[in-house]
Amino acid sequence: HDLGASGEIEKTPREAAPDMESEPAAAAARAAERVPPWREQVTARGMVAALLIGVVYTVIVMKLSLTTGLVPTLNVSAALLAFLALRGWTHALHRLGIACRPFTRQENTVVQTCAVACYTIGFGGGFGSFLLGLDKKTYELSGVNTPGNVPGSYKDPGIGWMMGFLLAISFVGLLTLLPLRKVLVIDYKLTYPSGTATAVLINGFHTPQGDKNARQQVRGFLKYFGISFFWSFFQWFYTGGDVCGFLQFPTFGLKAWKQTFFFDFSLTYVGAGMICSHLVNLSLLFGAVLSWGVMWPLMSKQEGKWYSAKASASSMSGLYGYKAFLCIALLIGDGFYNFLKVILVTLKSIHEKSQRGRLNRGKMNKLVHCIGIVQWRMRTRWPSTTCSATRCSTGTTSRPG
Repeated sequence: HDLGASGEIEKTPREAAPDMESEPAAAAARAAERVPPWREQVTARGMVAALLIGVVYTVIVMKLSLTTGLVPTLNVSAALLAFLALRGWTHALHRLGIACRPFTRQENTVVQTCAVACYTIGFGGGFGSFLLGLDKKTYELSGVNTPGNVPGSYKDPGIGWMMGFLLAISFVGLLTLLPLRKVLVIDYKLTYPSGTATAVLINGFHTPQGDKNARQQVRGFLKYFGISFFWSFFQWFYTGGDVCGFLQFPTFGLKAWKQTFFFDFSLTYVGAGMICSHLVNLSLLFGAVLSWGVMWPLMSKQEGKWYSAKASASSMSGLYGYKAFLCIALLIGDGFYNFLKVILVTLKSIHEKSQRGRLNRGKMNKLVHCIGIVQWRMRTRWPSTTCSATRCSTGTTSRPG
């Protein structure tokens, strides 16, 4: 688990933090640190902490997936929670006088990785999109007589086949992503933003100054965790149904509320918006205004012309079909463009690095050739000018008898 020694863990000036390790000293200390064997990195306490963090994050991710479909990257926060859990555990044991294994950055990385893998299976496995939509109840709600809804084309959830399915898709990382990581991240040193940010954060925690920073971050985490928890608890008292209380507050009036323009005061989405880039947030806002404020109201006026007036709100043969296919076309088009862009940029980078490698090998061959000529001239008894003239005139060299 090479976290990558980075000199950018701390940017605080020396005057502001005189006890902070200097960047060269911190890098040297990390380089001299013994990397523990994998049996000391994968520990029972680490697996328990990863399971608890993974369960909490799975609930959060499933809520976001089932409501908005937008799941931000939670690697950095998972690393913070892993550090908080295990550092608190080791401190508690030390206070009780019980000896325990030191908490290392490698163990921190293992816990963070396992927690991220836990909630990633929940999201990538299709629990918030298609997996649970294969059951018989969804088949019946879609309409038994709906064209294309073939009788018997459903699959009820089951522990056996779902575990096999999730195990199969989890091996994608071993079969494809690990070779890509070896080529793109290690060999060609391409940027991996979320992994780099997590590594810098974990390296920063496991320093004397990092302990102080971690305590400040933990205090901030607990503060805003409490605010979010008690606000959600307060909202519960004023919730009488799906369209009551704070869940659908008509911020822009009742007419806009009918077009789903309302505010639900959910701090979950506020936090997700804070994690995501402002470009993503602005794009989502623009898409929401364009679709729900302009396109869908105009399309709803074509009821009976473009689609059947008897179609339900969730029928693919009604207005929902236009919504789904328009959005999917935009997603696939932009995704295909970015896919081609990444492929071309990667191939260009690989080509440039291979060209530089050939150039360096050519320079090395010339250097070796020149060294060989110098050594040969030192062994011969001919003057260098005579030797050069002889070689230039005959194209061969001969040693005098």
